[in-house]
Amino acid sequence: MLRLRTDQPDFDKTFARLVRDRRESGEDVAHQVTRIIEDVRTRGDAALLEYSNRFDNHSLNEPDEWTISPDACRAAFDDLKPDLRAALELAAQRIAAYHEAQLPEDRDYTDEAGIRLGAKWRAVDAAGLYVPGGRAAYPSSLLMNAIPAKVAGVERLVVVTPTPNGKTNPLVLAAAHLAGVDEVWRIGGAHAVAALAYGTQKIRPVDVITGPGNAWVAEAKRQLYGVVGIDMVAGPSEILVIADGRNDAEWIAADLLSQAEHDPQSQSILITDDPVLADSVADRVGVELAMLPSAKVASESWSTHGVIIEVSSLDEAPALANALAAEHVEIATDDPETLFSQIRHAGSVFLGRYTPEAVGDYVAGPNHVLPTGRRARFASGLSVLDFMKRTSFIQLGEDALKAVGPAAIALAEAEGLPAHARSIEARLGI
Repeated sequence: MLRLRTDQPDFDKTFARLVRDRRESGEDVAHQVTRIIEDVRTRGDAALLEYSNRFDNHSLNEPDEWTISPDACRAAFDDLKPDLRAALELAAQRIAAYHEAQLPEDRDYTDEAGIRLGAKWRAVDAAGLYVPGGRAAYPSSLLMNAIPAKVAGVERLVVVTPTPNGKTNPLVLAAAHLAGVDEVWRIGGAHAVAALAYGTQKIRPVDVITGPGNAWVAEAKRQLYGVVGIDMVAGPSEILVIADGRNDAEWIAADLLSQAEHDPQSQSILITDDPVLADSVADRVGVELAMLPSAKVASESWSTHGVIIEVSSLDEAPALANALAAEHVEIATDDPETLFSQIRHAGSVFLGRYTPEAVGDYVAGPNHVLPTGRRARFASGLSVLDFMKRTSFIQLGEDALKAVGPAAIALAEAEGLPAHARSIEARLGI
C-alpha cells in the first residue's frame, strides 16, 4: 500500500505516476481476442463449442446445454427465500424508477423561417447483456443492465453468461426473470461478445452490447465497437474516499475494501487531512481483511494498488480527485456539497458519512455500470440512452426553401459540390 503526503518534495511526480497507472489488458490480450473474434465470425457455433469446453469446462453438445429456459429462470425466482426475493424486487423497483426519469423527450417545432424541425428517440431492436460468471456472478449487474434496456423499449434482451462446469447462479437466473430477459445463453468470454456482435447459426446478432466482464470481455467490446454499440470499455473497479478526521476508521476501511474485493487489479484510495485517521484506517484494513472471506483478492488489491494520501487541507482534494477521475467517489464530511461542487470528473459520487458506495451497487437506483480508468473525464455511467438513438427530421415548404435555399446553394458551390446546389436550384426555379 502506498502512503503519500502532498507536502513531500516528490509528491507531484509520484502522484502523476499514480494517475498514469494502467491496470488493464495489454497487447497479449488484444492479440488473443482478435483471433477469438475472427474464429467466431468464421466458424460460428463450432467455435463457441470449442471455447466453452476449453475455458468453462462446459459442453454445448446437446441443445439444452446452450440456453437456460424462461421456465428455469422463473423457477429460480420462485425458489428464492422471501427476504431475498423482496430485496431483489426492491432493487428492481428503484432502478426502474430512476431510469424512467431518464427517458428523453421527442422534439417537434417550426422555427421563424417556417421550417419544421425535430427529433424522435427510438430504442434499438436488440441488446446483448454480458453477465459475468465464476468469481463475479452478480444478479445486481443483470438488473442494472437489463432494466434500463427495458425502460428504453428494447424488444429483445439477450443475456450471455458463462456457466463454469455447467453450474448456474440461481440468483442471476431469478434476476433475469424479474427483469424480463428473453434469452439466456450459457456462454461467456470474448467469444460470447463476438457471437452477440456477428451472430452465429444459433444466436441472432444484437445492436448494442453492455455489461462488465474480465479483460478479454472488455477488449472484445473495444474491438467490436462499430459493428455494434457498446456501453463502455470498463477496467478494474475503483473507489476514492475523501474523509476528514471525524470519521470512524472502521467504516472507511470497510468502504475501501468493498471495491478491493472485486479483483486483484481493483484500486482503493483514501484522501484525508487527518494523519491519525490515515494511520487508523491503515491499521483497520488489516483487521477487516482478517474477517473477510474475500481476503485473498482484497489483500492483493490493497497491497498492490491501495493508496493513502495525506493533504494539508481537504481543499486540495477536488483537484486530486479530478485528476484521478475515479469510478466511485465518496465524500465523507459534514458538508459534502462544498467539495462535491468542485468534483468535475467522477463516475458516481456518494455524499456524506452514511452513504457507502455499496448502497449504490444494489438499491439506490442510479446505475452501477460506471466508467473506470479515468474515463469519467469524458464518459458517463450506463443509462437508458445507451439503448436508444435519436433520429432528426426536417420539413420545408416552398416559402421556407426560398428563405434558406440561396444560402445553401452558396455553401454547396463554395465546397465544389454542384449537384448539391442543383438539387435546391431546381426547386427554386433558378
